Amino acid sequence: MIKDVQEKLEILVADTLKLLDISCVVRDDIKDSFFLSSGFGELSTNLAFKLAGRLKQSPRTLAEAIAAELKKNYQAKIDVQYIQDVLAEGAGFINFYLSPDFFRQQLHKMLFQGRDYFRSDIGKNKKVLVEFVSANPTGPLSVAHARQAVVGDALANIFSFLNFDVTKEYYLNDEGNQINILGKSVELRIKELNGEKIEFPENYYQGEYIYDLARELKQKEFEAEDLAGFAAGKILAIIKEELKDFGVGFDSWYSQKSLRESGKITEVLESLKQKNFLYEQDQALWLRSTEFGDDKDRVVIKSDGSYTYLAPDIAYHEDKFKRGFQWLINLWGPDHHGYISRLKSSISACNRDSEALSVIIVQLATIFRDGKIIEMSTRKGQYITLREVLNEVGTDAARFFFLMRKTSSHLNFDLELAKKQTSENPVYYVQYAHARISSILRQGNIKNKDYSDTDFSLLKEKEELDLIRKLWTFTYMLEVCLKTLDPYMVTAYLQEVAELFHRFYDHHRVLTNDTLLSQARLSLIQATKNILAQGLSLLGVSLPDKM
Repeated sequence: MIKDVQEKLEILVADTLKLLDISCVVRDDIKDSFFLSSGFGELSTNLAFKLAGRLKQSPRTLAEAIAAELKKNYQAKIDVQYIQDVLAEGAGFINFYLSPDFFRQQLHKMLFQGRDYFRSDIGKNKKVLVEFVSANPTGPLSVAHARQAVVGDALANIFSFLNFDVTKEYYLNDEGNQINILGKSVELRIKELNGEKIEFPENYYQGEYIYDLARELKQKEFEAEDLAGFAAGKILAIIKEELKDFGVGFDSWYSQKSLRESGKITEVLESLKQKNFLYEQDQALWLRSTEFGDDKDRVVIKSDGSYTYLAPDIAYHEDKFKRGFQWLINLWGPDHHGYISRLKSSISACNRDSEALSVIIVQLATIFRDGKIIEMSTRKGQYITLREVLNEVGTDAARFFFLMRKTSSHLNFDLELAKKQTSENPVYYVQYAHARISSILRQGNIKNKDYSDTDFSLLKEKEELDLIRKLWTFTYMLEVCLKTLDPYMVTAYLQEVAELFHRFYDHHRVLTNDTLLSQARLSLIQATKNILAQGLSLLGVSLPDKM
């Protein structure tokens, strides 16, 4: 794997710098200088740029000197003889080119070891809680919720693959002002359906689903509070069904109402009070959050005695830590960006490491049909729901398309493109590669399942080696997803693998009159299928064998 190669190259570079009598460098300088190259070898280092100022030399001159010594050095070392060349290129980069034999060996290992080849111990069973969606049960899920849902689900899959102990949780805000407004909204619509003349406040829920609930409940007698709870329960059932159809499941549904009834909110506020991190002012109770980096102190209990949003959130996150989670990941919409500092401050006030909380802001999505934006208004209840997207394009396209841009970037979702059964559609393009390989493998026959008799040296064409190189980077790509907390790279990677496979297949026959060559190429496309299958599975997208 790339990590193993990089570690050997780091040692080689360190030894080479000693031979050049360059001592103004530490191991971390070398380690942090490496990156996966694109078009210039397989791995590169920008170490010459880091050292140039210290040594008062130009990066290019320094890179050329180091590269020249590296060439002499690696040729004398048995464990790095898979290097084909080392070149100083550009303004001062040192690029390492690995040999075709090395990649053919890696292909054999990928096939023989299977999933274990790509296993990473980076997670080391670290307990991670990924909390996402967490939409109030006051209406159907929107496309904004849908994007958060698939990002959180795919990230959790990637973390699990990288050996983290992952729990997926939905925080259910099942009490408070929004739930009360839901109940009042349904109550007014019931009155309207019964012929009463009503005035419907602008801040009440106005979607057609409120009429649906009112029609269902108008024959039943409910107190206002019971009506709110019943309506929220009906909507929650809809949300769970939508998420199930979207392929998103949760290990835990955490109720805010249960949190309050457990006394944990009172308990955590009492603890903060004893530490003198709470004070009274204007008949309200305030958290001294400025002592922990926030721009101002925050109210936790209002003058009327009710909690602000922050109070249960403090208790909820403290409970996450008490349940043994070492890393908390929250996925929020862009309207919550300003809330990050106050939550991190409250975590610090509870004597927890605020760096153990990572907040991912998932930007919104714009839905297009026939090149035109579909206008949406949440306040008026006019928005595209997850259910509508699923009904129109299906689960596979919906999941893939919602992941096709960085989460920090706005997403344009083209409904017509998502429905196309052509190579223009990215998910179709990737799935078709998987189906095409499946068809070829059915026609061929890999005789030795341990690949011991396969002559991988016959794979020497550029298109074959390019494909192997891309397969080799699979774990590296997942670790980049981990580092950036963003699964979108998986979609880009799968499209690149599919493109390289199609290019290979367009140039070279797999099943030929040469049995040995056919076996080698069947092995190559089997490895390709394995990677496509693993990547699509991480995204929660199906693996068609026929299309």
